[in-house]
Parts: sequence; structure tokens; C-alpha cells
Amino acid sequence: MSSPAQITSRHRDRLAVIYVRQSTLAQVRENTESTNRQYGLVEKATSLGWDGSNVLVIDGDLGLSGRSSSIRPGFKELVSRVCVGEVGAIFGLEVSRLARSSADFQRLLEFCSLTDTLIVDADGIYDLRRFNDRLLLGLKGTMSEAELHILAGRLHESRRAAARRGELRLVLPVGYIYDDDGQVVMDPNEEIRAAITDAFAAFDATGSSYGVVGAFEGRPFPHRAYGGAWSGEVRWGRLTRGRILDLLQNPSYAGAYVYGRCRSQRWIDAEGVIRTRTVKVPRQEWEAVIQDHHQAYISWEAHLRIQQRLAANCTHDGARPPREGTALLQGIVLCGACGHAMRTNYKGVRPYYICSTSRDNHVQTPACRTISATLIDAAIGSRLLEAVSGEQIALALAAADMVTERRARASRALELQVERARYEAGRAERAFHLCEPENRLVARSLEQRWESKLQALTEAEAALAAAQAVAAPLPARDELEALAADLPRLWNAPTSSDKDRKRLLRALIADVTLTSQPGRIGSPVHIGIHWRSGATEEIVVARPAPFGSGNSVAAVDLIKRMAGHADHEIVAELAHAGLRTGRGQPFDVTAVRWVRYIHRIPSAHTDAAPGELTVPEVAARLHVGLSTVHYWIRTGRLSTRRTASGRYRIMFTDKVEEACRQLIARSTRIHPRTPRSAVGGAV
Repeated sequence: MSSPAQITSRHRDRLAVIYVRQSTLAQVRENTESTNRQYGLVEKATSLGWDGSNVLVIDGDLGLSGRSSSIRPGFKELVSRVCVGEVGAIFGLEVSRLARSSADFQRLLEFCSLTDTLIVDADGIYDLRRFNDRLLLGLKGTMSEAELHILAGRLHESRRAAARRGELRLVLPVGYIYDDDGQVVMDPNEEIRAAITDAFAAFDATGSSYGVVGAFEGRPFPHRAYGGAWSGEVRWGRLTRGRILDLLQNPSYAGAYVYGRCRSQRWIDAEGVIRTRTVKVPRQEWEAVIQDHHQAYISWEAHLRIQQRLAANCTHDGARPPREGTALLQGIVLCGACGHAMRTNYKGVRPYYICSTSRDNHVQTPACRTISATLIDAAIGSRLLEAVSGEQIALALAAADMVTERRARASRALELQVERARYEAGRAERAFHLCEPENRLVARSLEQRWESKLQALTEAEAALAAAQAVAAPLPARDELEALAADLPRLWNAPTSSDKDRKRLLRALIADVTLTSQPGRIGSPVHIGIHWRSGATEEIVVARPAPFGSGNSVAAVDLIKRMAGHADHEIVAELAHAGLRTGRGQPFDVTAVRWVRYIHRIPSAHTDAAPGELTVPEVAARLHVGLSTVHYWIRTGRLSTRRTASGRYRIMFTDKVEEACRQLIARSTRIHPRTPRSAVGGAV
């Protein structure tokens, strides 16, 4: 340890930094003597020979913990001044004021050693170039960190012990307050209680947090302010999804006292700075859970059901909750060709199930299809109604009878306990009233006995009520029997929403797989159903014939015979033969082209000049889709001309073909394939 005599002029010519810090704002407000002593170090610096103009006070860290340097601007300023050689000595009451982290403290000591900076505290002056001084200060820093750990451990354990007894005073959510005796009670404001009750009712009705937000559109909702000038007060504002999630996930509204739902976690960000964040703790790891601690807005069982519902609504974990829309299998339909999920798309009001491999840049197999949801949903709905038949209802009735009998035996035992407790309480009451009031020695004992019996009666009644509340009421036999006959009517009723149908369908069906044969228009669709019970089955649904496939055999044969002629010539010949389309309309060029596409009749290209190709021919040669070729035409990459029939003719030389292949090679969005639609009458 150095002496004042070893403070040289090279130290006094630089700054004497007085570092002032208190760990919390409460210490700054209440421990004023410690703060004054730290500011008083200015006089000590001047007494050791520093000029007053060379004394700098850094007090930007008042109210900040010394555990980390990342949140202390004053400590960062001190370190930067030491590094550039501006500081001759650092003054502090004790080294623990500088840092409670060994890493930060040892780094500061290293910088002081390199820049010949002294450290001065109440015990003496330390020259960090000396090994003994550095060893002593390092030991002090380690002891300071250990002291903080021990104090924090004692405080946290005291908090845990008080929390296990339910005596730790926690911050209450909106809807609860502390009364004069320190007990948790409901807020006396009826408007606040009504808003919270309505929020839980809205969630029961809608089943989602967004639904609750929509139900409170235009209606203010209370929330308790934390921090600032309004700390602890109830404010009214717009209900957001974050607020409703906090309300739905808070077990306090179920009458439970809970401690340990969250904990602080330290982590290192991308810049290497240690930061602190709050993470949620799973329910099974909560340190204290005391049910029936105070009056509840909902039951504990209802709280658990809400958590299950919220988890089922979270799509990040793979859940597929029912959404809006008419497609009943949204989220639970799979492609039988590649195994990936099929997404739902709407063209106008008509829903379709589309394999998602093309969107997700997976390798799309030729069997990946787009299938009309109306066809599949009708088949699944019919199979579901068949499954819920009389035999299944009979099995449900038998199971309900067994459950009812088991519940009756358990309830009977609890009812007998209540009856016995009521008899003993009445007997104790009669004994108390028969005692002479003046005989207080006996009366006090009888009064205590009566109170204990009343307490036993209350506990027995509570046990019976809890058992009856946990057991969900079973539907009556006549209701179950009516359900089998009524389910088709309810399923098809206009008052039944699509979301209700989806919930019923998901209760019985886990997922559905769709498979169809590629390259065959109107081919049947194989629907694989995976039931919740684990059973699987497959049903086959025939696709409706596409538009144009209902034409007469004579009309199709005539078009095949005249395949080499122009479409307008074929139209004239069909009209001369008196042939019409399947819908009874006269044939036109569009109808003829559609027949070509349906029956794979090649188009006539008599009007093509040498070196010209059609759009399907270019797509087939380059193995790209028709839409890609049309895009190149619209953007001017391909030179075309229009024929009299309205077809494109593309001048496709070797140079043009090479340029197109280079475009395909450079593109990240064009995936070479064999276009299914490149055969037949494309425009």
C-alpha cells in the first residue's frame, strides 16, 4: 500500500476523479449520510495536493447497481478517462463502489496499472503497478462480489419464505386491492369488476384473445399503471391483445396466490454486452401456489381451461385452431404426394386446398394438386355425420352411466361426512346454550369446541362443493339420444357458423390426406382420414367432370378429324353439322380450344412462319411454365406477332433460345419443370 508521500507531481497534474454511486434510488433518498461522505472526498483530494480545478466528480451512476457496467454511464466515462491517461487517482469510500463484478473490477485495475493511476479509499492509497497493492485490491473486489451474493441470497430466501406462507405483498393486477388489514379483496369499483367479468365472458364466447379485443372495440378497459407519476393508479384506455393476454394468463383472477411466475435471466447480445431479460417460468416450477387465497373472478379449473385454449390457439407450436372461412379442413389437410401441409386459398368465394410446396420452394412432385375444398368438405361432413351414429351414441350412454354411478358413490361419501359434521356442530351449539353464561370457565371451552365443529363443517361442505364443481355435468340420456338425430340438422343449419363446424370436426378428426392421380382430368380423389382415436380409413370421391367434357361424341370426333385445320374452320363445320356444346350453345373458337385442351387434341399451326413457335412449344422446349413465357412476352423479352385467330407466334431463333436459358439459369424463382398445361390449345 502506498503512502501520501508517493503521490507525485505526475499524478497531481492529472485529474482526481471522485466516483459517487449508490445502488438504488431508495438509498439515494434515505442514505444521505453515505452520499454526503462520498461528495466529501473532494476535500480529501485537495488535502493530498490536487488543485480544485483538477478534481472531477462523476455521479451519473447514482441509483444504479454495480453488478454490471453496461447500464452505468458514469463507470464507462471513468474507464475511458483512465484509458486515455487523464486520471491521476480515483477516489471512493470503498472499492465496492467501483464495481460489484470481478470482471469489470479486474479490467479497471489493469487499465490503472498501465496508465499509472492510483486508487484511494478509506483504508489507504494503492499503486496498481505494485503486485501487493494489486493483490490486495483484487481480494477486496472478490470479497465485495461475494458479499453481494450473500446479501442477495439472504434477501431472496426471505422473500421465498414469506411467499410460501402467502404473506409477501405483491403487486396486484387491476381488479384487486389491499384493504386496511392488508388482505387481497376485489376492487370496490363496480365498473372495473364488470369490465373484467365481461372480458372472461367474451373469451368463453369467442375462444381467442383477438375476439375479446374485438368485443371491447370502442369500450375502455382498466389497467393499473406501473412506475411514473401514475404508479399504482387505475387508468382507462383501449384494450390491446397484450393486456388481455396478461389478464387471461394471470392466476390471481382464479383466487390463487402465486410467486415465481417470472425470473430474470442474463444474456450476452451481439455486441458482447451483458443484458438482463425477464422470462416466464412453467407452471410446475412456480415456487408458491396457494389456491383459494382470495375471492376469485373465475374458478381454478376455468383458469386451466383458458391456458389450454390459449396454447391450442398458438400456431407457433404447431397448433391449427379453427379460423374464419368456409374451408372446414383449413390447417389439418395434407398433400398425399409430398406429405406437406396444404394451404387454403380463396378464388372469389370458392375455397381451394393448394399444396404449399411451390410456395415454400420445396421440390414439387407431379402429383401435387390443387383441389376444390367444396368437394372434399362435403365428403368429410357426410362421413362425420355417419360416424356419429346410433351405435356410437349407445356406447357414449353406457360410458355416461358408468361415470354417473362412480360419481354418485364418491359424492355419497362426502355427503355423509357433511351430515356427520352438521350433527356434531349442532350438538356443540346446544351444549354451549345450556351452559350458564356466568360460568365463563366452562363457557369459553364450549365456545371453542363449537367454533372448531363449525370449522369442520365448513371444510366438509367445501370439499363436497369442490368435488361437484370439478365433475363436469353429463348431458342427460334424452339429450344424447336427440343429438344423434339432431346433429345433421344442426350441422346444416344456417345458424351454425363455420368455426363451430370446424371445432366439432377437429374434436373427432386429427388430419386429412388428399391424393389424386396426376395428368388425369376428372380423376378421383382419395381422402385419408386420421381419426382422433387413432383409427384410419380412406374414402374415394369422384371429381366432377370439367367444363367442356360434356360435349357429344360426334362433336369431339369431328374436331379430332379436323385437328390440322384452323379453329374458325372447325367452328364453321360444327355449325354446318348442327352440333352444339354440352350446354346447348353453338360452338365458337373458345369452345373448340377448350375441347382441344380437355381431349389433348393438338392445335393447328398452319399460320406459323418458318422459325416461329407457339407459347406451349416454347414452354415445352425450355421446361418452364406457360406463365413464364407470357411474362417474357409482356416485358418485351420475346418478339411476337398475333395471328388472325389471336394466337401468339414467337420468332424463336438459336440466339433467342440461348438468351432464355441464361435467364433461367440466373433466376432464383424459375424452377425448370415439364409444364402440365403445355399440351393442347393454349393462347
